[in-house]
Amino acid sequence: MIISHQHRFVFAAIPKTGTHSVRQALREHMSADDIEQVGLFVNKRFPFEELAAIKHGHLSLQQVRPFLGEEAFASYFKFAFVRNPYDRFISYCAFMTRADGAFLQRPQAVMRHILFEARPMQHVLFQPQHGLITGADGELLADYVGRVEEMQSSYDGICARIGIPSAPLGQVNSSRRGGYRDYYDQPLIDAVGELYQRDLELFGYSF
Repeated sequence: MIISHQHRFVFAAIPKTGTHSVRQALREHMSADDIEQVGLFVNKRFPFEELAAIKHGHLSLQQVRPFLGEEAFASYFKFAFVRNPYDRFISYCAFMTRADGAFLQRPQAVMRHILFEARPMQHVLFQPQHGLITGADGELLADYVGRVEEMQSSYDGICARIGIPSAPLGQVNSSRRGGYRDYYDQPLIDAVGELYQRDLELFGYSF
């Protein structure tokens, strides 16, 4: 997450949505008063003990709200990026097995293990996306939700809104693989659809 007091924005970094590319671009415009929390590639913490103890940068808007204050929270431009849950789950599987290459060798076996056996709901990378940008009653707290599928144009619009020059986004922490639909059979489609149903509905995605 990045909070810019200079440009009056909050960037909520949803995992597996190209957040490192966006962070790198936004850092070029951060002032000394702006703050960031991140735990991969760069290690930074917010100056709030409760949030710093979380040790990763995928904080929710609801979590940071009391530390920012209601006036700033209401007036700052809050944005995030989301990704098709079916594609995001493939990215998660590839990322979590990158050390031994298990997903590359037997993708559906890895997918079934994660979905039906491990089911790591406490892992922030596995959790549904909407939880980071909705409130206690399920209301959307973000002012703008960009899409990974249209990442550059979404970022261009964000830059225009917060008053900074846009730039081409680089690729950070990306993996090489085929289209996500190639990895699924019907039981896997159904399972991912059930797990991420709210994301699919809220953000208008489908298989």
